[in-house]
Amino acid sequence: MIPARFDYEVADSPEHALELLGSREDAKLIAGGHSLVPAMKLRVARPALLVDIGRLDGLAGVRDAGEQLAIGALTRHAALARDPLLQEHCPIVSHAAGLIGDPQVRHRGTIGGSLAHGDPASDLPAVVLALGAEMVVRGKGGERVVPAADFFRGVFETAVGPGELLTEIRVPKLGTFAGWSYLKFRRRAQDWATVGVVAVLGRDNGDVKSAAVALVNMGGTPLRAAGTEAALVGGSSAADAAAGIADGTQPPSDPGASSEFRAHLARVVGRRAIEEALAR
Repeated sequence: MIPARFDYEVADSPEHALELLGSREDAKLIAGGHSLVPAMKLRVARPALLVDIGRLDGLAGVRDAGEQLAIGALTRHAALARDPLLQEHCPIVSHAAGLIGDPQVRHRGTIGGSLAHGDPASDLPAVVLALGAEMVVRGKGGERVVPAADFFRGVFETAVGPGELLTEIRVPKLGTFAGWSYLKFRRRAQDWATVGVVAVLGRDNGDVKSAAVALVNMGGTPLRAAGTEAALVGGSSAADAAAGIADGTQPPSDPGASSEFRAHLARVVGRRAIEEALAR
């Protein structure tokens, strides 16, 4: 389908982007466009103004920020997948970015666009949730830092408000005692995840001392599987911990899978992800 009529402006700085956003009530940011443009073609989204931030300097790349890595919101998925700092200190982000869509999507899509879009079937939102990442959001009043646990608020709804811009994502360095995994089930290589599971485990002498397990496409936002996390810290096996991974979730039913099948997949994929994290 053809999108509804819209105006188009190119921002030359973050401040200019915020000014353009504030000039129209129904303005939207665009960088890679692989989330927004399909929604516009279906006329689910009908922005009157698109503000292109894809050419801004200073909002792309990964830098060492002490105990964290700071990722610019305009960093492309393909760049995340091959970034040496991420591969050394937080490889799960590189791994997940390399699984997104197809090469065309990975070379155009950005981490900021993926997170700000708030699609519960997307990969990176669950990854940053499990990592306990922080999002830096800039508005006319300055910057604020939003924990990942507070960032995702509903289907296509995040803490980025009207007239605001996500500029940076801060992820922790995992260290040598962390095991991790991200596995997803999908019908075709370029499809959204039918179900995905992120596992990040902190270990000491082989024992699990901390656990973060996050779920993709099991509700209106990425979710933490608190019962599974507690079971792992309590010494349960991967199979026993994964048995309750879907407890308290509300997975959608759609042409891709029923709610019941998604719950089943979560248990199967979750066990495999936990086993992989324990073995890494």
